[in-house]
Amino acid sequence: MRNIVVLDAPSNLGLRPPSPGTVPGCYKLAGALREQRIVQRVGAREGGVVVPPRYDRGDWREGDGVFNAAALARYTPVLADRIEGLVRSGELPLVLGGDCSIQLGASLALRRLGRYGLVSVDGSADFRHPGNSDRVGAAAGEEVAIATGRGQDDLADLEGLRPYLRDEDVRLIGIRDYDEDRAELAGLNIPVVTVGELRERGAGPLAADVLATLETPVLDGFWVHLDADVLDPSVMPAVDSPDDGGLLPGELGPLLRALVRSPRCTGLNITVYDPDLDPDGTAGALLTDLVVAAFAEE
Repeated sequence: MRNIVVLDAPSNLGLRPPSPGTVPGCYKLAGALREQRIVQRVGAREGGVVVPPRYDRGDWREGDGVFNAAALARYTPVLADRIEGLVRSGELPLVLGGDCSIQLGASLALRRLGRYGLVSVDGSADFRHPGNSDRVGAAAGEEVAIATGRGQDDLADLEGLRPYLRDEDVRLIGIRDYDEDRAELAGLNIPVVTVGELRERGAGPLAADVLATLETPVLDGFWVHLDADVLDPSVMPAVDSPDDGGLLPGELGPLLRALVRSPRCTGLNITVYDPDLDPDGTAGALLTDLVVAAFAEE
């Protein structure tokens, strides 16, 4: 196993405020998982933190595009610099978010290096873009669309590298069976595995099938994006948009382990868990346990 480096990316720039005058609490994710001793338990090296700009939507209104776009456009290349350096050195970044917009930092970093895939283990497709919605605004619900070149230029074409990911190199796993983006994704030939389909096939066989499509010479590797809301609210209520019908720990665990232990896996980021919604820390402990078990030696 390569050396794991834990890097904090505590950006909440991509989520809507939970209530007027407040900011999303997912910026505390990294601190909460560190309290669970995630660095020590995975045997990782300390990678420090990439401090995000201030959360300030200013006078943004619906129809103005992505809010906090200028801040995201500054933050993403800085995060990409750190991730790129770790990948170049042969280390495995474990990036603690933050919201899902931090995935753009990884995608940009890997686009600089070559052609990489993405396995997004997420309760939703995060594929909202101007072509399918008039409510574009929160980058955390749009990062897969942005990374595949859809959306405003100041986010989708950083450094003139649009798209950071090709459609055919993206795999979406764990979205709810009723997700409204499924038809569009099928038309784009972006493979999607819903919760129901995962249960029919089994986490182990599914992971093997997905890896067979990614561990190929055409790709230089792949990144794993883990959104805590892929888990069912019965075990992970501490997310901004909990939706019933999610994975259970016994389903996510084997899938995550197979993905991160692949020699072609380049890194993992964790997003959206909100400690403000988890006063006793139970959900955070579960999330940490799942990640630690994924990296544990057999």
